[in-house]
Amino acid sequence: MTEATSTQLAADRHDFDPTILREYDVRGVVGQTLFAADAYALGRAFGSVAWRRGAKAIAVGYDGRHSSPDLADALIQGLGDCGLHVVNIGRGPTPMLYFAAYTLDVQGGVMITGSHNPPDYNGFKLLLDKASFFGADIQDLGRLAAAGDYESGSGSVETRSVFDAYVERLVQDFEGDGRLKVAWDAGNGAMGEAMAAVTARLPGEHILLNEVVDGTFPAHHPDPTVAENLKQLQETVLAKGCDLGVAFDGDGDRIGIIDSQARILWGDQIMLYLARDILKQHPGATIIADVKASQMLFDGIAEAGGEPLMWLTGHSIIKAKMKEVDSPFAGEMSAHIFFADHFYGYDDALYAAIRVLSVINKSGESLADFRDSLPRLFNTPEVRFPCPEDRKKAVIEEVKERLQAEGAEVNDIDGVRVRENGGWWLLRASNTQDVLVARCEAGDQANLERLTARLRDQLKASGLEPPAF
Repeated sequence: MTEATSTQLAADRHDFDPTILREYDVRGVVGQTLFAADAYALGRAFGSVAWRRGAKAIAVGYDGRHSSPDLADALIQGLGDCGLHVVNIGRGPTPMLYFAAYTLDVQGGVMITGSHNPPDYNGFKLLLDKASFFGADIQDLGRLAAAGDYESGSGSVETRSVFDAYVERLVQDFEGDGRLKVAWDAGNGAMGEAMAAVTARLPGEHILLNEVVDGTFPAHHPDPTVAENLKQLQETVLAKGCDLGVAFDGDGDRIGIIDSQARILWGDQIMLYLARDILKQHPGATIIADVKASQMLFDGIAEAGGEPLMWLTGHSIIKAKMKEVDSPFAGEMSAHIFFADHFYGYDDALYAAIRVLSVINKSGESLADFRDSLPRLFNTPEVRFPCPEDRKKAVIEEVKERLQAEGAEVNDIDGVRVRENGGWWLLRASNTQDVLVARCEAGDQANLERLTARLRDQLKASGLEPPAF
C-alpha cells in the first residue's frame, strides 16, 4: 500500500453508532444515530465486500420516507467509489428491490427503508448473490468502515425502472376469475403504487385505502401485525360488504389479512391457509415456520401431508433455511410470507395477497369459513419486555437448565419453547433489541393461566420482574 493510499483510507475511516448495525439490517433514527455519512460509509463497506466477492453491479431502491432519497444518494456515491455500477430503481417497496436483484444483471441489492418503524427511522436491507446479507456479515461492515478498508474506483450510475416488470410478474400468478370484493390498505407505505397498479389488473371490485405514498403515515402506523392499525380496514370491509381485507407494512414485505367479518388472521393462520394449497402441488414438502407460530400450524401442515419444520425467528434466517432444505413455502408469525413455489423465495406481501385470492378462487373456501374451521385456542400476544443486553441470553440458558433438570419437554432451537399440559410457552431473546420475548398458548383459559404463571416463576427465578400478560 502506498503512503498516499494509506492516507486516503485513514481519512475515509468511519465509526457507525453501535446501535444501528442489527442482526438482519442496518437501522437507526435519522439525525440522531443515522446520517448521510453513515449511508456513504455503508456503501463503501458493503461495496468493498461485494467487489471482493466478484460483484460488478448493485441495485438500489428506497421507500417513501422523507429521508430516503438523501440516504440513497449517499449510499450510491459510496458504492460507486468502490468501482461498482449502480442500478437505481427509484422509489418502491422492498420486494421490488428484491425482484430487481433477482432479474437484472446485478449481483446484489440495497434497499433504503425504515420498514414498519416510525417516520424518523430509516435503514438498509442488504443482499448479495441473491441471498440475505445479515448477522456476522453486517457486523463486519462496521469493522471495515472503522479501518477504512475499502476498495476504490470510479463507478457509474444508471436509472432504470422495474415497476412495470414487477407488476407484470405479480399478476402472472393470479388464478381464477372470481369476482371478489377486496379492501386494500397500503398504510401510505411504499407498496401503495404497486398495489394500485396490480389491483387495476385483477377481476372483481377493489377498494383502495391510503395508497398515496406519504412518509409521515398520516392515516395510521404501517404495521399490520398490530390490531389497532387495522381498524380502518375492518370498518371498510364491514361497510362495503367485502370478502376480505389486505394490509401492508411500510415497505411491503409483511401482510395483514382480515376476513369478511373483519376478524384478523394472524401470520400462522395465513400460513396454514396457503400451505394446504401448496402441499397439493408438493406433497410431503418441508414447510418452515418460526418458533413463535401456533402448534395448530405445525399440526395442520402434518395433517395436510407436509413436513413441518420449526425454525429460528428472522426473515433472513428463514430464507437461508428454505434454500438449504429446498422448501417451497415458509413464514413467520410476524407475517413475512416466503414463496419458492412459482416464485423467488423471498417475502413479498403483495404476491402473498395474490396467492390468497387465488386459493379462494380455486377452493371456494372463504377466509371466514377457514377461520371458523380452526380450533379455538387461547393465547397471549407476543409480549416483549426489557432485559439487559448482557443478561438476556444468560437468562435463557438458566431457564433451559432448570427445565431440563425437571425433565420438561423443551425445544431450544430459538430460546426455549416448552410443551406441557396440552399447551406451550416460549421465551426467547430478541436479536435486535435488549428485550426478551414471550408467548403462551393453550386449549382453554385455565391452562393458559397455568402456563403464564409457570413462565413468570421462571423469570422470577432468574431475578427478572415478569411482564403482564
